[in-house]
Amino acid sequence: MKVSYVYILKCADNTYYTGVTSNLSQRFFQHEVGHFPDCYTFKRRPVELVFYAEFTDITIAIQKEKQIKKWSKAKKEALILGKYDDLPNLAKKNFDKS
Repeated sequence: MKVSYVYILKCADNTYYTGVTSNLSQRFFQHEVGHFPDCYTFKRRPVELVFYAEFTDITIAIQKEKQIKKWSKAKKEALILGKYDDLPNLAKKNFDKS
């Protein structure tokens, strides 16, 4: 059974990068050393691995990666901090309350 990982990196500019891989340590190393010059993290190093989740189905891992990429920074931070009860209430859009 092959394991896949969805991971979140915190970049030096305080932004987050979300990715999916089957080899977390190798992929993290590639981000750290700037292996791919066109990658989002290349000019935002150093990076820190702040979250990862394991999946046994790559299809589900890819779905979750795409879902997390659409989340707001606040929602990603709630996930990173393990505040799972807060996730449903953290929408990407701020609705006008006037």
